[in-house]
Amino acid sequence: MDKARVISLFIGVVRARSFSQAAVDAGLTPQAVSKAVRQLEDHLGVRLFHRTTRSLSLTDEGSRLFELANPGLRLLDEALEQIQSSRLEVDGLIRIAAPMSIGNAIIVPLLQQFQQRYPGAHFDMQLDDHFTDLVESRIDVGFRAGSPPERNLISRKLGEITLLTCAAPAYLDAHGTPKKVADLAGHRCTGFRQPNTGRLLPWEFHVDGATVYQDVPTVASFNTVEGELMAVLNGMGIGQMPVFMIEKELASGALAPLLTSTITANNGVFMCYQQRTQMPLRVRHFIDFVSEQAPLRLQAQRRAVNAAKAR
Repeated sequence: MDKARVISLFIGVVRARSFSQAAVDAGLTPQAVSKAVRQLEDHLGVRLFHRTTRSLSLTDEGSRLFELANPGLRLLDEALEQIQSSRLEVDGLIRIAAPMSIGNAIIVPLLQQFQQRYPGAHFDMQLDDHFTDLVESRIDVGFRAGSPPERNLISRKLGEITLLTCAAPAYLDAHGTPKKVADLAGHRCTGFRQPNTGRLLPWEFHVDGATVYQDVPTVASFNTVEGELMAVLNGMGIGQMPVFMIEKELASGALAPLLTSTITANNGVFMCYQQRTQMPLRVRHFIDFVSEQAPLRLQAQRRAVNAAKAR
């Protein structure tokens, strides 16, 4: 016996003062409601109603059960109504997961802009270069770099990641400037180690209409792009960096672009979320907002490279 169901039907009969009306309210037949109440009476071993062809009244035991159960059912109804109405509210928590580089450079600046539109929205953001399981971690919206995420998620491509070989002027003054990809073999370079696999990623170059991958001699490798960027800025070596992370450094001259004819943009930035129809309105608004704003941020990469080349 489904206790919650039969007690709910019992309370419905008491409130409606009629088995027939309670059945209409519940979307059932009067016979089904009567059977459920009889099951409850059999389970409890007491009669809950005095029934005649013309009247319906509670027994003492029925009155006591109604007095005890009705407040709890009202609380449950109120809780369900509040949860249902929350889907129509923009106020509330949005849980986000992103790699540190994408999160810091692209997503975090958008959070304040979103809150200016919807002040009641607030965020719980996880910045981690390891892939985050959105379902297990109860994440509303995730961001990933590279290729599209697994099939059980909806994904939107926000833009491409432009990779640029660059170095600090101090390094170039001390070690010279490479003129072609082959020259990198004689230079000090930095590397990025993919956090999930531990693999040192090769550099990418666009040569003769195709993408080529090349291992470079690394003097230091890092498991965060931020760490590698600091090393390049301090003149430790030449690096290959996402342009969206170094626009200010290119504009200020803190980093100089190198081998600009070989720039690639093969990897993308993806926003992903679970396939669900009952999405809270605040999450839907945030997804739409990022879909509008993030591509503009990524499209600025090529302009940043061209401006640096013109300096």
